Amino acid sequence: MLLRSLTRALVCAAVALTATAASAQAYPTKTIKFLVPFPAGSATDVVARHLAEVMGKDLGQTIVVDNKAGAQGTIGANEVKNSAADGYTLMVTTSTTQAAVVSLLKKVPYDPAKDFTPIGKIATTPFVLITNDKVPATDLKSFIAYVKANPGKVRFGQGSSGSWVSGSLFASMIGGDMQMIPYKGIPPAITDMLGGNIEVVFADLGNAQAQIKGGKVKAFGVTSLKRSAALPDLPAITEQVPGYELVPWFALVGPAHLPKEVVAKLSASMLKALATAELKQKLNAGGFDLDPTDSAGLAKLIDSEVKRWAQLTKAAKIEAE
Repeated sequence: MLLRSLTRALVCAAVALTATAASAQAYPTKTIKFLVPFPAGSATDVVARHLAEVMGKDLGQTIVVDNKAGAQGTIGANEVKNSAADGYTLMVTTSTTQAAVVSLLKKVPYDPAKDFTPIGKIATTPFVLITNDKVPATDLKSFIAYVKANPGKVRFGQGSSGSWVSGSLFASMIGGDMQMIPYKGIPPAITDMLGGNIEVVFADLGNAQAQIKGGKVKAFGVTSLKRSAALPDLPAITEQVPGYELVPWFALVGPAHLPKEVVAKLSASMLKALATAELKQKLNAGGFDLDPTDSAGLAKLIDSEVKRWAQLTKAAKIEAE
């Protein structure tokens, strides 16, 4: 009797494993969702929509983008963590949700490494220090002088960990003091800045470019070590503030325990998409620098970035909220 029960259990397990393997090999058979943990119009949203279009063609299925913003991206990330590990709910994530939040928030409802399956890194983009036209500065040097002459009076809006740490680190390294105002994303922070409710935003290059071209803002510097090819006349902040650097990244992940076959297919499709002239042109035009890695490369990056953002947060004198 015991032998019969054991045999039956082994047969059932074998059937289940065979069904899972067959399902993974047939993947995908229905619409895939890219969850974006930041609002529409954010840099992450732009990356997700361009990538979804090209990967959808390659995989033969529609990929829809769903925005779930709030709490530094942790609301959307937690939803992905709790979704089925079948490859149909994925997240276009950033250094915010997969690294920085560990140091910025006292409570994070997930482990950035253990609760997600890395699929691959996509790109990077610097931030741009922009202000409204009411700020009486004409360049980075005079802006630094203005902040130092008005301690606590200059307000900067943050809509992601990158924009938050960028502003706080800048103030700390120049020996100044700026007041941080939180937003659900960078686009609403820019809107408030244009309306005069705040003075400064460290915005991703894509969002900043649109405002600069429209003549609506002043731009004083980029957060990368070198000047951006998109804005060659704009100095790197480190030219005036030696050692200053902060460049966020974007990646694709799924919930933990995604089948290896699914991960391999998604990673290969993502890398193939990023090699196309179509996607390169769209992302470059949006201010992104392609920097693709596979699943293993992203796993190593997340581990190292959690430690790096802890150092950046400490240097920026930010206390976890």
